[in-house]
Amino acid sequence: MRTVMAFGTFDLLHQGHLHYLREAKALGDELVVVVARDENVLKIKGKKPLNSEQQRLKAVEEAGIAGKVVLGDREMRNWEIVKRFHPTVIALGYDQWPAIESLRKELNAAGLSPLIERISAFEPHKYKSSKMRNSKN
Repeated sequence: MRTVMAFGTFDLLHQGHLHYLREAKALGDELVVVVARDENVLKIKGKKPLNSEQQRLKAVEEAGIAGKVVLGDREMRNWEIVKRFHPTVIALGYDQWPAIESLRKELNAAGLSPLIERISAFEPHKYKSSKMRNSKN
């Protein structure tokens, strides 16, 4: 079985997120979605998400695309969640921070060797969480 893993904050779940998840799912047989912890969103983005990690997890579950939806590691970059599921593929969004080669090196150092695929954008001028968040203010 080919397991695909996708990561994200998924605050204000929108069509861009759903495109990312559908495209990720198409890369394998099962999709595992990892929803970022509130404290990690704050560290990465410098602001808390509008919705709690539990609300965001529930929204992704209710989208009905993923086979499993789980919360991410509390400690960033220790890759415990990846070790737990051993995905064949990790799907990155078009705007997710890691360069594929540096991520591959980190995962290999942790004894992991999934393929890494970047998913194309879906109307980013319209469906971008930061733009949607700013329009709500």
